[in-house]
Amino acid sequence: MRGDAVIQRKKFEDVDLADPFFDSLKDAYKEFSDWFRKKHDETAFVVIDEASKLQGFMYLKEEHGPVTDVDPPLNARRILKVGTFKINAHGTRLGERFVKKIFDYALARQCPYVYVTVFPQHEALIGRLKNYGFVHHGEKKRENGCEDVYVKSFTRLAGNICLDYPLVNTIGKKKWLLSIWPMYHSPLFPDSLLKTEDASIVEDLSFSNSIHKAYISFAPGVADVSAGDVLVMYRTAEEGKAAEYSSVATSICVVEEVRQRESFRDEKEFLSYCQRHSVFSLEKLRQWYKQRGSVYVVRMTYNIALPKRLTRHVLAEEVGLDRSERWTLLQLTDGQFRKIREKGQVYEGVVIDQAGVR
Repeated sequence: MRGDAVIQRKKFEDVDLADPFFDSLKDAYKEFSDWFRKKHDETAFVVIDEASKLQGFMYLKEEHGPVTDVDPPLNARRILKVGTFKINAHGTRLGERFVKKIFDYALARQCPYVYVTVFPQHEALIGRLKNYGFVHHGEKKRENGCEDVYVKSFTRLAGNICLDYPLVNTIGKKKWLLSIWPMYHSPLFPDSLLKTEDASIVEDLSFSNSIHKAYISFAPGVADVSAGDVLVMYRTAEEGKAAEYSSVATSICVVEEVRQRESFRDEKEFLSYCQRHSVFSLEKLRQWYKQRGSVYVVRMTYNIALPKRLTRHVLAEEVGLDRSERWTLLQLTDGQFRKIREKGQVYEGVVIDQAGVR
């Protein structure tokens, strides 16, 4: 299966229950087929390969707790349940992309918790969930056996960028405005499309709907950016359009690592590091590697698409950014970042500041 297979939403009734993909679920859950048919009018996230076979299936359901059919009970008023989740990853980033879908769905509905039940033998899936902050909570007993219950909380920090994702910890961190050209912005940050853009220009590629991004830069100031710093991505104006109202802040990311070209042993390591999370082709990446001068790779997590995009006019007149400065890479004050968050209408539970975890 190609790594860029599309994650799409389909009604249960439009998904083939006879697909061999479901055999393991039918074996594990005697009631699975009946349950599946009862959900005929509901939707699930699916991945279908080039041979029209399922490679991924996920059903999400918002619940209002407490959840009493697990031990111990989950005392949450709002919680997102991952009802069914199976993928055939084949070495791709498909699992990561599905995890991002889970978190996006939960935060869009302001659910502070997510939980999933899974049999212990599914070690790869459990490992993938634990990588992004799911922790073992308890058990759920079924006729078919006992499942483990894993919970992801958006109300506390673990002190690790991946474990805390998509929370943004701004306490003691530098904040930056980082510009990106329109041709690269939309494929890399698909949830941050402008209203004037056609959604069809974005494919569900592994780098598009993945959590991690690789940004290539030649700006010397990038050397001052550190792991944990917060980035506000600034989409520049398209050619022929005035920047005042068409250049916009669209997204908030967290820096995982900044590496200079010289830190890679060779071209092969550079390509391996960048390829899956960059918008550039292998040919272009080779060109960047061979180019003289400083080449930086900023690896980041894609945490938030601003519900309201902020134009250059708003950033200058209302947030207070200096028009005389170059906005290629511009350090922000805490106050400026707070205004961007507020004016961008970011759900307050995602950003952690001096007030602590909400």
